[in-house]
Order: sequence, then C-alpha cells, then structure tokens
Amino acid sequence: MAEAILNKRGKRRFVAYSAGSQPDGEVNADALGQIKRAGLPTEALRSKSWDEFSLPDSPHMDFVFTVCDKVAGEQCPVWPGQPITAHWGIPDPAAVTGDEATRNKAMSQAFHQLTRRIDLFSHLPIDKLNRMALTSELDAIGRIQDADE
Repeated sequence: MAEAILNKRGKRRFVAYSAGSQPDGEVNADALGQIKRAGLPTEALRSKSWDEFSLPDSPHMDFVFTVCDKVAGEQCPVWPGQPITAHWGIPDPAAVTGDEATRNKAMSQAFHQLTRRIDLFSHLPIDKLNRMALTSELDAIGRIQDADE
C-alpha cells in the first residue's frame, strides 16, 4: 500500500518500492482492494523480497521505511548507498482474520495511517534539512498515532 500511496502522492519527487522479508509471491488481495478503492493504480504492484533492493545494481534508495511491527526485530539487509532509515510500525493488516468487513477495516486503518505519514514525509523540506534533522523528523513521523488507535 505504501508503494502505491507514495508513488501517487510523492508528486514525482519520489519513486517508491515495497518489499518484504518473506514475500509469499503475490500481493495480498485485501490490500489490492483497498488500493483500488482509493483510486490508485495497481498494475505495477508485485510481491518482492527486500533482498532485491540490497544488491549493488539495485535502484538507489535515499530512504528506507519499515512499516510492519513484526519487522522491528528482524535483521534488515545492509542497503547500498546508506539511505536514511526509519521504522514506521503499524499492525500488519494482512495478519487480521475474520470476515471481509473485518479484514477491510484493518486494511483501511493501515492505509489511512500510511497515507498520513507519507503526506507528512512528502511535505518535509528535505533539501533544507541535514541528515540528523531529517532522521529525527522521520522518527517523529513514525511515532504519530491516528486518533482512532
């Protein structure tokens, strides 16, 4: 979801990629449904391993955000180019079980939290902040909680 949101809201300032530590080979159907309901394109989305982005010939990364709570304790790869990293943990909506309405609610909550954080990120004066200040701002964004949490 974050890839679709940032690629749309980043106003061509950013190119986003989403990947996971243990991809299962297909994008979660509930996540695709949420992205489509938000009117964002889904055609280019695919399940990817973060290993794909840790290779020397991978796209250059300026920022890497981990978003799922379960990733916080995992060992992340060493990213080429030393991008600024931040953890923006949210409960994994794909782990929610139950009926379609329950799963859709979890996806919607995650989507809105990601959208809020991405909007804040995309409006930062990146070119005016040094690395330490930028890291501090990104960490603060990651601590923002929505009112309904």
